[in-house]
Amino acid sequence: MLPKADKHTKPKKPAKKKPVPKTEWPNGKHPGGRPPKYETKEQLEAKIEEYFAGGYRTRPVVIGNKKDGYKITQVPAITISDLVIFLGFCDRASFYDYERNPEFSNTIKKARTLIEREYEQLLVTQSPTGAIFALKNFGWVDKQDVDVSDNRMVQDILSALPADVAEGVRQAIKAKGKK
Repeated sequence: MLPKADKHTKPKKPAKKKPVPKTEWPNGKHPGGRPPKYETKEQLEAKIEEYFAGGYRTRPVVIGNKKDGYKITQVPAITISDLVIFLGFCDRASFYDYERNPEFSNTIKKARTLIEREYEQLLVTQSPTGAIFALKNFGWVDKQDVDVSDNRMVQDILSALPADVAEGVRQAIKAKGKK
């Protein structure tokens, strides 16, 4: 337990850092921003390879059945957030900022694709819901395109309508299909 401070004494303020003299700034201007985590793409690639070689976290999964018994096994938990933390970034935005730099762009894209591949492989498991959600964050789309122009029921309905109304519906269907 910390000793109680006397109410008449003020807490000491931390010593202020002396600013770097302007004469030491490149071109007389403050460089601004935080120094980069990785100076070269080779440094970043090496750290990413280290992650995929076993630097990732694992999670316990129960396998088996009641008849044969259950067993707990560890499976890789490869995620963007885990990679971001492993690489030393404070958030995904900082990681994605590197993608805007042409030197690091392909390296970041490849790392993201490797993680996307992990989620794709989870689609064939008994419970792919989490993988589906994650893949949507990678730009995947969960939709069906239905072509109603060849649908027999639609044709039957159109044949029962007056010719000018049926033609208007056909045009609307055609226009909707071009969007």
